[in-house]
Amino acid sequence: MITPWWSSWVWPPARIYPILLPRETRTRRALLICNTEFEHLRQREGAEVDVKEITKLLEGLGYRVDFHGNLTSQEMVTVMKDFAGHKDHLTSDSTFLVFMSHGRRTGLCGTKSRDETTDILSLDTIYENFNNKHCKALIGKPKVVIIQSCRGDNRGAVLVSDSTISEMPALSSDSMNTPKLQCKKIRLIHLESDFATLYSSTPDTLSWRSPVTGSIFIQRLVEQFRSHAFNSDLQELFRKVQRSFEDFPRQLPTQERTTMLRKFYLFPGL
Repeated sequence: MITPWWSSWVWPPARIYPILLPRETRTRRALLICNTEFEHLRQREGAEVDVKEITKLLEGLGYRVDFHGNLTSQEMVTVMKDFAGHKDHLTSDSTFLVFMSHGRRTGLCGTKSRDETTDILSLDTIYENFNNKHCKALIGKPKVVIIQSCRGDNRGAVLVSDSTISEMPALSSDSMNTPKLQCKKIRLIHLESDFATLYSSTPDTLSWRSPVTGSIFIQRLVEQFRSHAFNSDLQELFRKVQRSFEDFPRQLPTQERTTMLRKFYLFPGL
């Protein structure tokens, strides 16, 4: 029998996020929002493949996936608020927040979006709903944000794009606050901490998707997590995803708004 590398490893508690409970009793949950059909924009063909693959990956890592599809920006806010308030976070050690939609530099498109100003979910809203003021059950726990969408109109020449541009090629695209903590002793903590975000592309650029195999970003993210989650921390996994794009210069995932103070190991199987 092969002994996992971490079985004899002395964990420095100040450097690694802990697993609080055994797999049988902890209640990891993940939120997955994917918009594929829009009133004014092209359908995101192939997105169903992304949903299937990312769901399989997260379930394999011990997360129960709450899936919601085809939402307006306001409906996305409502879903996030409900998820942030879920009691299962109290007995969880982390969460994943996955968003897939058309996108602009200003945020993610809801199903009624027409342009950069109508029905757009600001990215700040994601962090606001899960920060230490509004989601106390996840204080001190990793919150991993994965976003698959375009961030502008700068195009490459192949595949399909998560852009909101209507005239696409033949294959259509894709202030300081002190939180009141529920404990005997009130203490001052960061408003926003323990986040790690991987965006599918850099600002102002497209994210590429095949109508048959899904988005390149989700494909390569799943591949890297399946291959290396057993011995790599989260941010090293993110770097591996980024390096996997060295052969595809039209797109480069980027780590943003990362406020993790420790290393986060997923420890599949534990």
